Amino acid sequence: MLEKVVRLAVEITVNEGQLEEFRNVARAMTAESNAEPGTLGYEWFFSVDGKQCRLLETYADGGAVQAHFTGPVVSELVPRMVPLCRIDRFEIYGDPGPQVTQMAAGFGAKFFAYWAGLDR
Repeated sequence: MLEKVVRLAVEITVNEGQLEEFRNVARAMTAESNAEPGTLGYEWFFSVDGKQCRLLETYADGGAVQAHFTGPVVSELVPRMVPLCRIDRFEIYGDPGPQVTQMAAGFGAKFFAYWAGLDR
């Protein structure tokens, strides 16, 4: 069922002096994502200096991604995060569905279709 799984990778630069507020918003985003049944993974990684951040998201399928994109994380919390950082790269692996594709394209996302693989 790997062909149904959708993953997102977001590379972020945190604005100078905004790390603590950024982390507060990230914590709220994680808590909301935890309540979404189709969200399988929502992981944050920071460089040692706290300036660079990576967010890796994993969803059961395109419907789960759509629920995330139309829920409070994207509609309420992403607008709070945007002034605190710069999105350097946004990639989506797998088929998130037409609505998310359109929404994510507005954020400059690049899309990669599933071809083959192994996941254990």
